Amino acid sequence: MFNRLSRRHFAKIAGWSALGLSTKSASGQTPSGTQAGPSNRGQPSSFPGHFLWGTATSAYQIEGAVNEDGRGPSIWDRFAHIDGKISDHSTADVANDHFHRYKEDVQLIKALGAKAYRFSIAWPRVFPEGTGAPNPKGLDFYNRLLDELLANGIEPFATLYHWDLPQSLQDRFGGWRSRETSKAFADYAAYVAERLSDRVKDIFTINECSRLVYSGYGAGIDAPGLSLPPQELNQVMHNVALGHGLAVQAVRAHGRAGTKVGPAENLVVCIPAIETPANIRATEIATRELNAGYLTAILEGKYTDGFLAYAGKNAPTYTAEDLKIISSPIDFVGLNIYLPHHYVVAADNAAGFSLLPFPKSFPHMESDWLKIGPEAMYWAPRQVAKLWNVKSIYITENGASASDQPVADGNVYDLDRIMYLRNYLTQLQRATSEGVPVLGYFLWSLMDNFEWADGFEKRFGLYRVDFNTQRRTPKLSASFYREIIERNMVV
Repeated sequence: MFNRLSRRHFAKIAGWSALGLSTKSASGQTPSGTQAGPSNRGQPSSFPGHFLWGTATSAYQIEGAVNEDGRGPSIWDRFAHIDGKISDHSTADVANDHFHRYKEDVQLIKALGAKAYRFSIAWPRVFPEGTGAPNPKGLDFYNRLLDELLANGIEPFATLYHWDLPQSLQDRFGGWRSRETSKAFADYAAYVAERLSDRVKDIFTINECSRLVYSGYGAGIDAPGLSLPPQELNQVMHNVALGHGLAVQAVRAHGRAGTKVGPAENLVVCIPAIETPANIRATEIATRELNAGYLTAILEGKYTDGFLAYAGKNAPTYTAEDLKIISSPIDFVGLNIYLPHHYVVAADNAAGFSLLPFPKSFPHMESDWLKIGPEAMYWAPRQVAKLWNVKSIYITENGASASDQPVADGNVYDLDRIMYLRNYLTQLQRATSEGVPVLGYFLWSLMDNFEWADGFEKRFGLYRVDFNTQRRTPKLSASFYREIIERNMVV
């Protein structure tokens, strides 16, 4: 999940902190007298009949059992045990104890009426050293989980990599600094696809390249905690993209017929400050360029001229074959959408757009990085569909942190989260009503969990977790989401 990355950092990771992309308003203001873009007036009352409602989690954040059944250490195991790295000094050694309580947690999903569940597979649980001999007991856990999900009418969507890199690969190769890790990821993907695709029909390769690269290898606030110079950082991103492409090919080669595969990315979300034709077009340009280092490369098979021009000598080293692999055909795109990263206006500069500064008073949720911009849920999938002709999109994460304090009766009345979700889902309904091909939505998260560098301080769950007793209690938002699912519409 996106966390702690500023707008400047997102522009930087995409290779666009210069080239006239000012964060100040352009001297040429939005054209007046032009017709506004699409509005959300007159929306139909429901989502498409086939729309898939689900929830999402990740392995390291909920599983615990870090030393059981042959699981090897991950970079997050080591990082979380370094004093000062996690704000509340916690670790995910136990987390939600999902490894032992998965049957109970599947019932939480079922109680919502959700028909899909996005989870991740812990690479070090399956390959303790990242490569070499697989660990059958590790895979057995996911066999048990899949059987339990299917027995309860819940469709599994598996993510191969949600940041828990085997520590051995970090020690031996420098993690994603090396193409050896990209190759190891493909081997792991092939093994999982061969053994689980009889029940998992939809596989996401890598979760949030932008976050794992910049926060883990640039800002040092995530595992493995490195602060690399620009060229090395761009190379890490390229290697992650290469790993994605190799994994796509591995799933195609080793998965059962009909297995579908694609990325899950927290793209840089750009929104027209005012919906005019000029601003909408400028926003499309910004979306393409600010995602040039990863998603654009996957969907176009090349790095944009602007990205390479700005990167200059800091551009990644790559071959034409690399780009061919990176752009291996995919079946869908997963989008993790939490906030607007940039509001955009058309500008008379080299880029054709300008990024507006956020005022100090801009609203946010419990996490101060989580700015509230519901229209992100409309513009992000719309732009992905239009720019790259993507025919199948999933919202793979969306949700909000809240204070979530129980009141005297013991309940959590998280009205702020309900407000957030209602407004974002209204914008998603706007998108589907206009034909944007969003097939499903996975709410982050099923239950409170270990929120990376925030530890257990930030809560995103529909179910409140008492981490001392492991008791799960539904919040008011769980009832709200259940009602949405039942009616297939925003309530």
